[in-house]
Amino acid sequence: MAFRGFPPEMAPFFRELKKNNNRDWFQERKELFETKVRAPMLDFVESLNAWFAAEAPEFVTEPAKAVYRIYRDTRFSKDKTPYKDHIAAIFPHRTLGKHEGGGFYVGITDTGVGVAGGVYGPTPEGILTLRNHFASHHAEFAVLASAKGLSKLVGSLQGGQLARMPKGFPADHPAGDLLRRKQWYWYAEMQDNLEKLTASAKLTTEVTKRYAAMLPAVRWMNAPLVAGARKASKRVLL
Repeated sequence: MAFRGFPPEMAPFFRELKKNNNRDWFQERKELFETKVRAPMLDFVESLNAWFAAEAPEFVTEPAKAVYRIYRDTRFSKDKTPYKDHIAAIFPHRTLGKHEGGGFYVGITDTGVGVAGGVYGPTPEGILTLRNHFASHHAEFAVLASAKGLSKLVGSLQGGQLARMPKGFPADHPAGDLLRRKQWYWYAEMQDNLEKLTASAKLTTEVTKRYAAMLPAVRWMNAPLVAGARKASKRVLL
């Protein structure tokens, strides 16, 4: 079905889930979640895939694989609440890992719509590859990162950073801010007129507008990672 927005039951569901994050409460409302939250989310992902198919086909992702499970992984967390208080989807590069390469994200709850793009969970090898890429071509990235509209739509570059310059790079390198990072991504949350936004097909337009702003920089970061993955694949075949 074509995405026309989330039904009005979505926001109250998440508001109540935050107050009643337990299995009994959720099981009684699982059908509500499936029909009023997850099913519309799958339709929403289809609408985003239509945009990716036209603008960036390397990020088209099967809806069932794109949408995250509602169940939290509590194995290594002090917070043992079993359910996430939002529904989200990810669109990774088709030849890179789910979080290792540059991709796109959207998360929806009763308080906002989060939109992200960039490299969130690179491997140690990927981090080194990107740092070398930034070290040699930081001027190119600076142009992309300062593109008109990018900061207005998604703010500034985010991600965890080291306190000192990583080993192998001079302390006074002009790309020091980029080289100290372990992640390189943008994240913005839309909260204005939220009920109206999430209830209409305009949500697709607003999310893809932000994806479009981030796309050139995300592709730039993916270039050396994709090249490295291809080389590794060839070595395995040989």
